[in-house]
Amino acid sequence: MVNQKYMEKASVLIEALPYIQRFNRKIIVIKYGGSAMLDDELMKHVIEDAVLLKLVGFKPVIVHGGGKEISSWMRKTGIEPNFIEGLRVTDADTLEIAEMVLGKVNSDLVTLAQQLGVRACGISGKDGRLLTVRKASPQGLDIGYVGEITNVDTKIIMDLLANDFLPIIYPIGMDESGHSYNINGDHAAAEIAQALQADKLTFLTDTSGVYMDPDDPDSFISELSIAEAEQLIEKGTISGGMIPKIRNCIHSVESGVNRVHILNGSIPHCLLLEIFTDRGVGTVILKDGERYYKEGSSL
Repeated sequence: MVNQKYMEKASVLIEALPYIQRFNRKIIVIKYGGSAMLDDELMKHVIEDAVLLKLVGFKPVIVHGGGKEISSWMRKTGIEPNFIEGLRVTDADTLEIAEMVLGKVNSDLVTLAQQLGVRACGISGKDGRLLTVRKASPQGLDIGYVGEITNVDTKIIMDLLANDFLPIIYPIGMDESGHSYNINGDHAAAEIAQALQADKLTFLTDTSGVYMDPDDPDSFISELSIAEAEQLIEKGTISGGMIPKIRNCIHSVESGVNRVHILNGSIPHCLLLEIFTDRGVGTVILKDGERYYKEGSSL
């Protein structure tokens, strides 16, 4: 008699099959950030997920941050991190630290991906003029070398994908004069996903998604249309730091990305659980009138 353990493994693979078929050769942009970047084991799980997605036919593109590590290095050099509207105030010294830290994180992720058997290539937004920016001035304030994206040239990404590489990108761009700027990682991932017309954009964060009541785990919301998300912002259900993240999600869907997912990066293999299972583990933002294929719904 076949061991029940093996039967369960087979059922998991069968559950994943329609999703593999549906998203074969589709681009998925993965924004990797938050506390999960500080844990080596979780980092390995994220890259394992991306590698598996690539090996079963997806075209993953990773955009990563490194905010917590940048803040740590700033404090080591006597600079106290300061944020305005979620954007890091970035003087010349802070920009140098950010480029150093992001470059090191990028190299580590590339090495890990290649150890797992795929060819990966690490780039910044400056490479191939991927991300052209202008100086950001929230509320008219001068916050230093912080960039607002004005153009995304996807050629370098498409060339890497065409040659079977896993692109791993960190969010430093440059303006028309060639000056470097720090870019909010969520903003960079959203703009890249929109330019690529990605089928999915997935944010790995420190939260599992959206709740009707943050203190009630049973109030978790698996699916939101654009209109529903806007209503929750207006009501104050979505508040604080989640507002810019949800607005990024809404703008991405309105700009052509089919689905945007918010996942808790501290859940091991959350990417696979979200994409290859019927129920998923995060919140997905959809176009108005659409429904995600969860809880037994058809594809």
